[in-house]
Amino acid sequence: MARVFAAALQALGRALRAPSTLARRRTRSAAPPATTAAELAARPHPLAGALGLVLVVVLGAWLGLLIVGNVRVPVGPMDTTMTLRPSLAGGTKINVSPLGALHLDSHVAPVRLDVNVDQLDPERAQALVDRPERLSGLQDEVTQDVSRGTRDLAVRSGVAVITGATALGLIVYRRARPALAAGGLALTLLAASGSTAYATWNPDSVLEPRFSGLLTSAPSLVGDARSIVTEFDVYQQELARLVTNVTKLYDATSTLPVYRPDPTTIRVLHVSDIHLNPASWKIIASLVEQYEVNVIVDTGDTMDHGSTAENGFLDPIEDLGAPYVWVRGNHDSMITQQYIEDLRNTHVLDDGRAVTVGGLRFAGIGDPQFTPDRTRLAGAEASQELAGARLASALRDQRAAGTPVDVAMAHEPSAAREVDGEVPLVLAGHLHRSDMEVMEYGTRLRIEGSTGGSGLRAVEGEYPDPIQASILYFDRDSRRLQAWDEIELGGLGLTTAEVSRHLPKENQPGASPSPPPTPALSPTPSPTAATTPPASPVPPRNTPSPTAP
Repeated sequence: MARVFAAALQALGRALRAPSTLARRRTRSAAPPATTAAELAARPHPLAGALGLVLVVVLGAWLGLLIVGNVRVPVGPMDTTMTLRPSLAGGTKINVSPLGALHLDSHVAPVRLDVNVDQLDPERAQALVDRPERLSGLQDEVTQDVSRGTRDLAVRSGVAVITGATALGLIVYRRARPALAAGGLALTLLAASGSTAYATWNPDSVLEPRFSGLLTSAPSLVGDARSIVTEFDVYQQELARLVTNVTKLYDATSTLPVYRPDPTTIRVLHVSDIHLNPASWKIIASLVEQYEVNVIVDTGDTMDHGSTAENGFLDPIEDLGAPYVWVRGNHDSMITQQYIEDLRNTHVLDDGRAVTVGGLRFAGIGDPQFTPDRTRLAGAEASQELAGARLASALRDQRAAGTPVDVAMAHEPSAAREVDGEVPLVLAGHLHRSDMEVMEYGTRLRIEGSTGGSGLRAVEGEYPDPIQASILYFDRDSRRLQAWDEIELGGLGLTTAEVSRHLPKENQPGASPSPPPTPALSPTPSPTAATTPPASPVPPRNTPSPTAP
């Protein structure tokens, strides 16, 4: 590899020295002959020299940063190494080996700040354990450490890029002037990148980190939603919280810390479209344990064919460790629904039925279609809209009775959209991809991806689909959504995960609270429409479709 790199540098040097060599030869000639067309064609294009200089600058600056462009900085009780790396996306990456990494969208520039947590200083960590009152001043200490480290890194990076570009320029050009030009251009490039990063710096990025690594580490590193939402002195306090969490992970016992959720939050695990994947139950149970989930909500398509033979697949629901709220999907039959109703600790919602579980009031309706063979029946869309209208009518009845619903549930988004303005949040699935939007009249629609990775049929493809789920954080007093974590695991439930924290706009620092949903200006469905099943040719739901595979 070293020989290849040296050969490439020699070839680059010969190519860049070619114009100057030709010029010297022409100068030494007393009577230069007339320039021929062939000689003109052989001369390198003027842009070639400029592009070669840019290549020398970029490669030399990168080598300089790679070799000497890092600083070791104590941050609180941790020893860290800070490094600048070329990157098209920018941002900050905090590596907590071997547990994973946190990614922050801190800035937009062609450089990324890498912070590697090397080790925990036992003396500094023990001082925090022995004197907990010092935690109150940790945020100032951390901020000062990071600021000092950033300044040192800026100086060292400047020296590194100048040295690297100048050294490579001497190797390639073998003359001082172009080598110094390369060093100066490298410093200019670094200064421009730093200015861009400073201009686009976003300290609020610590509110919405993305975690990738061991699934069991995610709750402790990402933190609890309540503390993130309510603390508006964002940068200092959240940076200190991050350092404190990492400190716990490097405890002398070498055990992961116990996640301690804020008692003022209600944590709901949203799953959907399991499609008969047995790996999903272990993943759900792990998330319930790690996040201390209060309620599990499932927006349907738990089965693939809805047959009696599949019912045994549902038995693990009783041992997941949290109440299970469920609505029927288009792959679930009435046989499926009845079996789940008979399981312990389950709540089946249909026809707008409402139930209070874990401090939140839920209402839902089952999918009016039963299509395990994935056929599309005539009038399918109309039946979904009618089901949504029936759910909206039930929500209005609940509000009139003084028991307003906090979360509505349906399988298909087309049915869920019909409740806009009647409830703060409606959950759906069906699309096998996650999404979140605020609809016209203020209701937030959350669509979950496939917690079964699209089921066992997903292995038919070259790459299995990812397994997706969400943790929804609700305020225990207002029962409004505070934040949510999108969780994505590799296909078939690998042990690594990516967790992305998201905040509603009204919970961003400095934002004003959003108004409650406004009832949609649509006619109220007639009692007949609210109780009459769809007229489309839907197979009876008490038995599996005869066309099911």
